Amino acid sequence: MTTEAQKISKPLPAQQSSLPWLVLFTGWIVPGAGHVLLGKWIRGTLIFAAILGMYLLGLGLQGKIYTPSSDILDLLGFLGQLGMGMGYFLARLFGWGAGSVLLTVGDYGTKFLTVAGLLNIIAAVDAHSLANGRKAS
Repeated sequence: MTTEAQKISKPLPAQQSSLPWLVLFTGWIVPGAGHVLLGKWIRGTLIFAAILGMYLLGLGLQGKIYTPSSDILDLLGFLGQLGMGMGYFLARLFGWGAGSVLLTVGDYGTKFLTVAGLLNIIAAVDAHSLANGRKAS
């Protein structure tokens, strides 16, 4: 016979199935937030610091912020940078970064911005796998 406390502590099936998607979405919007939701504070903080540092370095080097385009290379750059989540939307909203690369270091900055977005996608998928139970912590 189960007690009332045991019934309350078990997650409902609907809550259990929606948690991985919530973790994936929050991990995409804010780097490391998916891991923090799972209680992995150190990992989430390290992911946040590393990805945000890389993104800020790319902005400091005047990297190009891509917009949707019909050119395949610009489209791939846009998709990579979109992986940064809220960072990409803030950069577009406030006009951070460069519209086009004017200096040689700007090309390096563009790569930093794109790789930060791609790493953020990997981190969000990692948090999703942890929430699903497909990956041991």
